[in-house]
Parts: sequence; structure tokens; C-alpha cells
Amino acid sequence: MAPKSKTVYVCSNCGYESAKWYGQCPSCFEWNTLLEELRAPMSGKTTSTAKSMAKAMSLKEIDHITEHRYATGIGELDLVLGGGLVKGSVVLLSGDPGIGKSTILLQICQTLGRRLRVLYISGEESAHQIKLRADRLGVTTDNLTVLCETDTQILCEHIRSAKPDAVIVDSIQTMNIQELTSSPGSVTQVRESTNLFVRTAKSLDIPIIIVGHVNKDGNIAGPKVLEHIVDTVLYFEGERNLSYRILRTEKNRFGSTNEIGVFEMTDHGLKEVKNPSQMMIAGRPKNTSGTCIACVMEGSRPILAEVQGLVTPTGFGNPRRMTTGFDFARLAMLLAVLEKRCGYFFGTMDCYVNVVGGMKLDEPASDLTVAMALISSLKDKVVKDDVIAFGEIGLAGEVRGVNACDQRVKEAIRLGFHTCVLPIHNARTLSDDLKKEIQIVGVRTIRKAFEAVTDET
Repeated sequence: MAPKSKTVYVCSNCGYESAKWYGQCPSCFEWNTLLEELRAPMSGKTTSTAKSMAKAMSLKEIDHITEHRYATGIGELDLVLGGGLVKGSVVLLSGDPGIGKSTILLQICQTLGRRLRVLYISGEESAHQIKLRADRLGVTTDNLTVLCETDTQILCEHIRSAKPDAVIVDSIQTMNIQELTSSPGSVTQVRESTNLFVRTAKSLDIPIIIVGHVNKDGNIAGPKVLEHIVDTVLYFEGERNLSYRILRTEKNRFGSTNEIGVFEMTDHGLKEVKNPSQMMIAGRPKNTSGTCIACVMEGSRPILAEVQGLVTPTGFGNPRRMTTGFDFARLAMLLAVLEKRCGYFFGTMDCYVNVVGGMKLDEPASDLTVAMALISSLKDKVVKDDVIAFGEIGLAGEVRGVNACDQRVKEAIRLGFHTCVLPIHNARTLSDDLKKEIQIVGVRTIRKAFEAVTDET
């Protein structure tokens, strides 16, 4: 008599398995994440007498092989990947629906197809839909083949027989393995399908790019183990009402995880933005209070961003605090420091902070810029247009030093700024050549920083 299948409940967030359903996952403590799956028993008998053929090697015995990278033809994408697509790697690309994941992957096929054979696997679109999008994007390479299939085992067998040089899977949530009884997109299907693609990529030494969907919280849909087994995890970010997109690296075994790529969505696909700083501060209002320019480091690249603050008397019992592109808890801390240490009163004021261009400032070096924008709006005094400011603010009201100060100042000089407000510690370490090109204002406190760059003191 054949053994019966059993029902298990698997957490979609962490992959925890249980024989019964829980409202809250006992492992990751998330609510309503346990999904029912029918687990089929293993067929055949297993033996414990199998001998392992694996052989341990000393570090000296392992040959040194330089990693081989393929240029994608998009400089911003190559920067995020660490120099290009590594041979034999598995890249997971995720983002909101319509953000441009399929667009950028089809665009790189034009460059890769000049010297590589690329296989584009689609589980969401038909071949005719892909053809229409390729015509719009100007993809005309003859080395691109399209396969519309969702069976993972059939796909891996096709990859082994055709032996393409690069593979794109769009998307992993549509793939399934027939032996598993769960539906496509479930935790088990996503995990096992990804495992099969990873083994195929490593055994054949070909790069595979996998598209992953996101859930309502913005995280990659499926088990968390999905991000662990791949080599690189990329996130596409951007606002629907803005044409700019930011590509971030969450994990990269072959490069830095701090780099970002900036793109602009056009009628002919994604266009890389080679000068993000100029784009971020374009259209800045002149002689207006409540605005200041910040300089943050995104990996090895300094980027300027405009920070706007608005302070107005509240019409409610409790004042409102709202942020866009800046951490809400950080704003609450800065307001407390400004009141306690600097004497600026925000207790009956609504405070709004906005980072223009869809940027997210998560670096402490932007504290001084946000504080100066808020004080400028509160006092209705204009921070001079040619001023840039950066520095971390401590709970005692002091302005603390930041890293990569030379690169930030050089970026400000390149874009035509004449005054740079920065911590006194960083000002002392700057070279004399930089001090000749831009006025350096080293400050210890927030009040001194604001008074140094306003028309009135």
C-alpha cells in the first residue's frame, strides 16, 4: 500500500514547517504567514551505507582562477554588480511591479548577444509580447532565444542540452516542479526551483539572472532562504510618479554592497544617469527658506541631494511629523536635540521633511542638513544657495565627524558650490589645496552652523 501524503504548514517568511497551523509563526513571530502544503512522501528506499565521494583539499591545493565577468553594456548596472556579470553566478533581481525589471534585462541582451548566446525564459509573457517589447527597446541581436515554459526540470534539461552562455528567468514565482503538489509561487516551489537553477548554473559555469516578485511589505516574495542561496541580490526602487529608478545591492559575493545605480525611465527603456548629483538638485528654488543641500556616500560615489523642511503652526492638538526619504525616528531625535540643546521650539509646530528626487537618506551625515533646513523654515531665514552641509548630530547637540570627507568636498567643488559646512574635526584634516577652491566652515554646534551660512546672524 502506497504511503499517504501529509499536510504541513510552511511559513512564507522564514520557511518554518509545522504539523499544525499557527496564527503567529513560532520562528520569526510574523502573523498569518503559515501556508498549507501537501507534502508527498519520498519514493524508493534510502540506505545509510552510501560512501561519500567528496574529498577535502587544503587551501594550497586549490588553483587560483581569476573571476571572469561579462560587461552588460549598462555602466550603472556593471557598477552595482561590481564590474559586470560574473561567470557561473546567480543574480536575483527584485522590485515593485512595473518598476523596469524585465525592461533592463531585455536591454542587456543586446550587448550580451554580441558575443554570447542568451536564453530568455519567460513564465509571464508570451513570445509575441517579448518580441513587441524588444522592438520598442531596439533589441535586434540574433543570439537571443526565447523560451516560454514554467516547468523547472524541463528548463534545466534544455539549458544542459543547449548550453547557452547566459540565462534570464522571468520570474521565479511562475516556475514549478511537477513532483511537488504545491502551487507555483508557494514557499516550497520557489525554494526548490531556485535550488535547481543554482545547481545548473554552478555545474555548467553559466550566469543566471532570476527575477523575483515582492510582497506588500516590499520584501522578496518567498522564503528568506531564497536570498541566501543566490550570489547577488539587487533591488529596484522608485516612485511611480517619478521617472527615476535606483538599483541597490543588498548582497554581493563578488563586489561591494554599497553601490547604487541611477536610471531614468524613458519611452525607449531605461537610460542610465551618469551624473546623479546634477539630477537630484536640478530645479532647486532660489532664495527660499527651508532648503539645504546634503552630500551622502553611496558606496564609493558621493551624491548631492536637496533636503526640504517645512515648519508651520499646527492646527491640531498634537503637532504632525511627516518624512519622505528620511527616517521618522531620526527626525524625532533631531527635533528633541534642537529644542533641548539649541533653544529652537518645535512643540506647537507641524514639521515636514522631504528629500527631492526619490532619494532615501539613511546616512547619519545628513543630520546637519535636515536640521539646517528645519531651522531655516522655522526662522524664515534663507540658507545661501551656494552652501552644502553635512555632519552627524549627537544627543548633546554637537556636530560629529563623518567619513570620506575629501570626496564629498570634491563633489561640491565640481558642481559649483562655494561654501561647505562640515564638522570641525573634518575641517582640520582637509588638504590645503581643497581649502583654496572652496570656503570651509568647520563647526562644533548646530547653531554655529546655521548662523555661518545665513544672511543674518
